[in-house]
Amino acid sequence: MNEKPIRVGVVPIGNLDGIFAKTVAAHLLGYFHLQVDILSPMGHPDYAFDPGRRQFDAGLILKALGKRPFRNSQKVIGIVDVDLFVPILTHVFGEAEQGGRHALVSLHRLRKREDGAPAPLSQLLERTAKVALHETGHLFDLLHCREKRCVMHFSGSLRDLDQTPLFLCKYCSLYLRDAFKRASRP
Repeated sequence: MNEKPIRVGVVPIGNLDGIFAKTVAAHLLGYFHLQVDILSPMGHPDYAFDPGRRQFDAGLILKALGKRPFRNSQKVIGIVDVDLFVPILTHVFGEAEQGGRHALVSLHRLRKREDGAPAPLSQLLERTAKVALHETGHLFDLLHCREKRCVMHFSGSLRDLDQTPLFLCKYCSLYLRDAFKRASRP
């Protein structure tokens, strides 16, 4: 049986430096061996701003991604530089439709060190890559992993995220490989 390649689209949302989309694309290709296209940017998500929380509703941005066709992309990852929330959490670094098509990566909280100073660019890009790999795992139905040495481990703080590796544990690797096989079937 011929397998079709899995194509992932990376969409900058708002005015972002191109280095972030290129970083996400490079890591999805290098670590997960996915075909990646950097797509045309979307406008700033003003529609998702919640004045009560002074943050942006990740669910509304995911819905907006869902309204765009992205015909050549099996999965789509948006990158945004706003502070995201979901109703049950104070903030999220990223959000994904579990087993679905769309995910988000937020740079907003990744830009800072724990003392509030700006994070060096190398640390910001590594964090961006980790969140993108993690959310991509969710798109292929991986759940949070108990293993701290796995990119699917839940990171509630920057300290957690910085201690998380850029790779999957052996169990999540096996699960993802099977998920890719299922997704590649014509």
